[in-house]
Amino acid sequence: PKARKLAKSKNLDLATVAGTGRFGRVTEADVEQALGIAKPKKVELVPAVAGEAAAPLGSVPMTGMQQAIAKNMEATLSVPVFRVTKTVATDAFDALYQKLKPDGVTVSALLAKACAIALVKTPLINAAYGASGTIDYNDHVNVAQAVALDGGLITPTLRDADKLSLTDLSAAWKDLVGKARSGSLKPEEYQTGTFTISNLGMFDVAQFDAILPPGQGAILAIASSKVVPIPMPGAALGVGLQKQMTVTITCDHRIISGADAA
Repeated sequence: PKARKLAKSKNLDLATVAGTGRFGRVTEADVEQALGIAKPKKVELVPAVAGEAAAPLGSVPMTGMQQAIAKNMEATLSVPVFRVTKTVATDAFDALYQKLKPDGVTVSALLAKACAIALVKTPLINAAYGASGTIDYNDHVNVAQAVALDGGLITPTLRDADKLSLTDLSAAWKDLVGKARSGSLKPEEYQTGTFTISNLGMFDVAQFDAILPPGQGAILAIASSKVVPIPMPGAALGVGLQKQMTVTITCDHRIISGADAA
């Protein structure tokens, strides 16, 4: 309850927070960490005693998930990519979220829907490079979103995101995140993405680049929104305040050009 109350007061979508509590439960400390307000813990230097877990040293075997992530990252190293970054005003987005929040709509659902609408308008960004030198257009808009887990990450996928309502997307996303944390996702629920979102907005990140997933043409990295001063005629001293965030898209240059990405 404390975690939910704190997240609500800060307009933080709990579905975007990785839980460290029992069975993946999101704790108050997890929310504070996501908001960047976690209080530093006092560190006491004490000698280790028998039975205490020591910090890992030397070579530690990777989990199956970590090995899969490493393999996927290596698979994209040979792909020629480029990136386009843009600053987006989020005041209207935030207002829409506050309006729809009572209906159970989440930030993750809004982001997925916004991307899905854009992908329908620009199907090349939703396509992938074919091994035989083709552009493989997808007949579905499946938006995957990265979710951090203990020891790795996974990308649950909102299939046909362009066709689902915001309330249906929100319900589906909550279900997918729950399955991800319990390790019960089916392959079709995390291996069918045609476009991916990597959102680090809850970690007070100014800007970052995401690595292109195998089999996709593009991935969008979303940073934190911040209040910045901007020229505003009619305001005091001609300056007003606006919430902005930086988004960066990474694209496969074999099929996508800079103009398409922009």
